[in-house]
Amino acid sequence: MLAAAKNLNALLMFVLEVAVLVSVGYWGFTVSSNWGLKLLAGLGAPALFITLWALFAAGGGENAIYPLTGLARAALEIIWFGGGALALYAAGRTVPAVVLAALFVVNAVLRIIWKTV
Repeated sequence: MLAAAKNLNALLMFVLEVAVLVSVGYWGFTVSSNWGLKLLAGLGAPALFITLWALFAAGGGENAIYPLTGLARAALEIIWFGGGALALYAAGRTVPAVVLAALFVVNAVLRIIWKTV
């Protein structure tokens, strides 16, 4: 039973990672009425987030180029998932922003408790 719960929490982590990318992309496409700026922000913001995740956190750090651990990893996750929630909030989507942030907190706490960080 615990193994299944840990697997569901890992799946939640992946879904949250994708949600962050969708969130910053959504924000980018709502940031301006200028289509050039919309394209730049809507495609550039997710590209920046992908780059940061690939460099420092991919695969729980196992696939990252410069894997972070401990407090540095925690700070990156807070910035990453907080950035996704802030992007939704800035785009006027308060409830989804709160849901994303709350799910991240639950996921992070469970990963700490289960030592799957």
